[in-house]
Amino acid sequence: MLVGMAACGALSAADRVDFNFEVRPLLSDRCFFCHGPDEKARKAKLRLDQRDGVFEARKEGRRVVVPGDPGQSELVRRLLSTDADEVMPPPESHLELTAAEKDLLRRWVEQGAPWSDHWAFTPVRRPVLPVVTNTAWGAQPVDRFVLARLERAGLTPSRPSGRERLLRRVTLDLTGLPPTPSEVAAFLADGSPNAYEVVVDRLLRSPAYGERLAADWLDLARYADTYGYQADVERDLSPWRDWVVDAFNRNLPYDQFITWQIAGDLLPGATDEQILATA
Repeated sequence: MLVGMAACGALSAADRVDFNFEVRPLLSDRCFFCHGPDEKARKAKLRLDQRDGVFEARKEGRRVVVPGDPGQSELVRRLLSTDADEVMPPPESHLELTAAEKDLLRRWVEQGAPWSDHWAFTPVRRPVLPVVTNTAWGAQPVDRFVLARLERAGLTPSRPSGRERLLRRVTLDLTGLPPTPSEVAAFLADGSPNAYEVVVDRLLRSPAYGERLAADWLDLARYADTYGYQADVERDLSPWRDWVVDAFNRNLPYDQFITWQIAGDLLPGATDEQILATA
């Protein structure tokens, strides 16, 4: 166990298995059906969706996961077994793991089986910048992450795009619309060092910015002007659509944005806007 833990400390960020983004999704997809939160479907009284279940000592004397020791971990033994009566997931479940996925779980155990709560409940913390070879490339710390991934793949960054293409990209990203000829001309004529920042600020103030973001949200919420079920009659939900656009444009805090849509009418002294937010 100590060997595995020591090795984990020497690993680079690229080699370290990320529990939340690699291990948890794999366990959820292949294991939780039989070893998850559903008590009626749970097999062998084993839960792999909770820390206690993963690290518990079973009554047979075997440990599900022994941090740092894949050879003593029942989870790894079952994953690698060739016995149809022991291998997990069982063949009849049709939930096979690839060789790479099995190795990922083995390496996770070998690295000490670090466990963390779901990422949504984990406080945000500043990550350590990855080590890169080309230290001269990149203007912002986030560029180091892009470059580290490129270098792992044996690639080099592309040359910087021209100013016209840069303007087109950011305008399409933030508004869903291409820049006008006059906007292109103004950007090319602006030789100040903060010309790009000026453009971004202008786009964020544009009504089209809220419309661009609202389009994705309305799709997720299945916005439509007809019922779309049985009697497909018309209904006018444009006031709610306009509220969503306005909420993005005035940067309504996300917790309020969600709360008002789910239960705005249940808030004490609910305003007309909060009631409208519920559609």
